[in-house]
Amino acid sequence: MTQEEAKKRIKDLTDDLLRMAHEYYDLDAPSAEDYEYDMKMQELRDLEAAFPQYLEPDSPTQRVQGVASGKFEKVSHTVQMASLQDVFSFEQVAAFVARIKETVDDPQFTVEPKIDGLSVSLEYENGVFTLGSTRGDGFVGENVTANLKTIRSIPLKLKGAPQLLEVRGEVYMPRASFERLSAQQEAAGEELFKNPRNAAAGSLRQKDSKVTASRRLDIFVFNLQRIEGEEITAHSQSIDRLKALGFPVIPYAKCSADAEKIRTEIERIGAMRGELPYDIDGVVVKVDSLSEREQLGATAKYPKWAVAYKFPPEEKVTKLRSIEIQVGRTGVLTPVAVFDPISLAGTSVSRAVLHNQQFITEKDIRVGDMIRVRKAGDIIPEVLASESHEPDAVPYQIPSRCPVCGGAVEADGDAAAMRCFNPACPAQIFRAIVHFASKSAMNIDGLGPAIVQQLLDEKLIQTPADLYTLTKEQIMTLEGFKEKSAENLLTAIENSKSQPLDRVIAALGIRNIGQNAATLLCDSLGSLDAIRHAKSEDIAAIDGFGEIMAESVAEAFSQPDFNALVDALLARGVKMEYKAKTVASARFSGMTFVLTGTLPTMKRDAAKALIESHGGKVSGSVSKKTSVVVAGDDAGSKLTKAEELGIEIIDEAELLRRCNAEE
Repeated sequence: MTQEEAKKRIKDLTDDLLRMAHEYYDLDAPSAEDYEYDMKMQELRDLEAAFPQYLEPDSPTQRVQGVASGKFEKVSHTVQMASLQDVFSFEQVAAFVARIKETVDDPQFTVEPKIDGLSVSLEYENGVFTLGSTRGDGFVGENVTANLKTIRSIPLKLKGAPQLLEVRGEVYMPRASFERLSAQQEAAGEELFKNPRNAAAGSLRQKDSKVTASRRLDIFVFNLQRIEGEEITAHSQSIDRLKALGFPVIPYAKCSADAEKIRTEIERIGAMRGELPYDIDGVVVKVDSLSEREQLGATAKYPKWAVAYKFPPEEKVTKLRSIEIQVGRTGVLTPVAVFDPISLAGTSVSRAVLHNQQFITEKDIRVGDMIRVRKAGDIIPEVLASESHEPDAVPYQIPSRCPVCGGAVEADGDAAAMRCFNPACPAQIFRAIVHFASKSAMNIDGLGPAIVQQLLDEKLIQTPADLYTLTKEQIMTLEGFKEKSAENLLTAIENSKSQPLDRVIAALGIRNIGQNAATLLCDSLGSLDAIRHAKSEDIAAIDGFGEIMAESVAEAFSQPDFNALVDALLARGVKMEYKAKTVASARFSGMTFVLTGTLPTMKRDAAKALIESHGGKVSGSVSKKTSVVVAGDDAGSKLTKAEELGIEIIDEAELLRRCNAEE
């Protein structure tokens, strides 16, 4: 291929890939299969490697590097990424405006929605995107450039840009992306993100940028941090300039120093909150003039020229029509409220989990009640209270027979849960197989709940081990399957045979044993044979285990049916081998950590892996053996117990600092 031919082909491929990406990410209407996209991308990579003179910084190949990074480099912010002071009433907004007028004559304000996401900095040199970083503590963040390049709305190259430009934006997950991700996580039996903000933060800090790309994040740029070669005098002017450069900028309105006009604009934004395709948790009011901002200055924590008005949680009253019972993989019966649909935080809601009988009794919830509902964290529906009963309403009791199999339902020991103890219950079998195939267990890609149900309905499987006897011909009899998709599923099933022993133990669904406990078990005992023959008291001696967990393991391996399942998996090629994880350092050797609450940027699995990589252990409960508690937002009883016991409590930033400190 000549240079001219290569140049033309690179341009054609680039145009095709940009069009296909626009259809996939922006229009949600792809015109090509993923395979075609992947093949074009690979051809473009090969050509750019052979003809590097034609590699452009905004090439599609530069967006998704797909390189797993062990950690993120620290970035010191040239301009502090300060946070804003929150206010919660219009009176506080009016007081803020009055304070500004005491210092500034005839100030102008901008009023803009407060995007509920993760704040980042984007730096450009001569129009080329060179560095992207998280806010961190405002002074030092983390280099997430590769992951930010996966966000399609971030320009990689600017036309007519100044020599140096730094902007601040808010990365967020659109509601449609969050709903898609939640459905995937639920189907895989994974822990769901609490809300789109946590999902955005967790997605942006993925070690593999391909994972970030799959989450379909977006961004609004809302501030000019630095600029060289141009004179900008007002915030509104800077936003207009950034929009002209190609950034997706925050929508804003300019207001005079009239508190009532500002209130009207805040109410207008609040009224459209539910119609927006993304989450906002408030409205930001800023002084527009940059020189006036400098005159006003800042406190040690916040700039004096802006406040963030936070929306109160939205609650509504609706009629409870019925209470349905769901049966989980361990037989636990979970009551679910079904009520007249209401709109909360922009979505229609008609169901909410009622947890257990104790919850229902304490709130005296009865069918036919008018109940008060809200969305916890603006995403998870929850019933707050019963407002009134129908005249003939009676207290609700969870049924004494399983609604699926008709088996007897009994209290689960001292726990509040009620459980169906019939191991042949179809609901338990279904959920057990869904859990077995989930990403956090055997990670059988493409085997979601709907396909599991089809396999059960057609009597092609009865246990998880039967998955390994499926044939292409059998799978092709299922609705929606053709030769290629059947082959893909069989490949995923075959690949799962190599999952390590701790993943298999977690996949088997032993009560009280999740991935963390399974890893502790394997780290301590090392092999399936040792675990099978371990006594309850020996397992209880493992740091991080308790008596109930130990009894659950010993009880499972004492059951003939459970052992028959394990033997069947072995006979069908599941390897169940285990190698202890290597550690980056021994700085946490001998220390036990407990994670509680929602961490700002890390999911618990990531924080756990980080601690373990430095020789520490992670436990699910606080005791005198606990060395450190890492606490995030909404930390509950674990934090209280740690305070009572005098255990050291740190936040995520301190955990990261200790992990990265030189030994």
